Amino acid sequence: MDYQTFQPHPDLESLVSCYWTLEVPDENDKERQLIIPDGCIEMAFILGDDIKRYTTQDEFILQPRAMVLGQTIEPFFIEPTGYVNTFAIRFYPYGFANFVTTPIKNLANKETPIELLFGENTAKELEQKIIHSTDSKQRIEIVEKFLLEKLNDKTTVDNIVKRTVDALISSNGTESILTILKEDLSKRRQLERNFKKQIGISPKQLGKVIRLQTALKMLLNKKTDTLTNIAYESEYFDQAHFIKDFKEFTGINPKDFLGNENMALSTLFYK
Repeated sequence: MDYQTFQPHPDLESLVSCYWTLEVPDENDKERQLIIPDGCIEMAFILGDDIKRYTTQDEFILQPRAMVLGQTIEPFFIEPTGYVNTFAIRFYPYGFANFVTTPIKNLANKETPIELLFGENTAKELEQKIIHSTDSKQRIEIVEKFLLEKLNDKTTVDNIVKRTVDALISSNGTESILTILKEDLSKRRQLERNFKKQIGISPKQLGKVIRLQTALKMLLNKKTDTLTNIAYESEYFDQAHFIKDFKEFTGINPKDFLGNENMALSTLFYK
């Protein structure tokens, strides 16, 4: 697997986490790959062969070739049908809301073709430019021009939502909403409503995803040798709580994660 990341233009770095590319040769022994929630929204262009997205154990759909993958709170399997070549934009949790008028909650737990978000003609023009680009540098320039034009037409994300996301990220998902709001309970309902509209999931769900990310990175990078230490350093109540959350978002126990062939792609993304 050849996975690369690229940093965004300074005018977009507060909204776009990175651009990434993934190339995988066509192999006969293709393994399904489990995609784990990461708290971000991504816009992806499939430049290689089709990719299956399993909806049940045996049923699948083909992912749109130009799509936005909204917030997910459950893991899902994908499987390439051949050569993998993907170019994608990873937005911060509050980032993508600045570029569309569609409520972000409507994008959760599914892939949405970009033509439904930007209009058929605009989407087709963007997709064709991406397809016919010669390299990642050119694709990034095309996407950034597109995003900057869209950004000029939109208002900035609700400040209370951005502040909450920033606090969750800086605390690795452990900061409580009451602490973030400085115990101003009158703002809590407003936050919950605006957060789901602009992020796609609740503050609590995002906090759980971000905290699990911290634990996953520790597990993958072998920064500690026991699950108890990982749970402690990730500020879980105890090891049982950590394992429960881990299974909720990955479907397996932490000990079964490392070396699992179905986790190769997620391992690549999280390292």
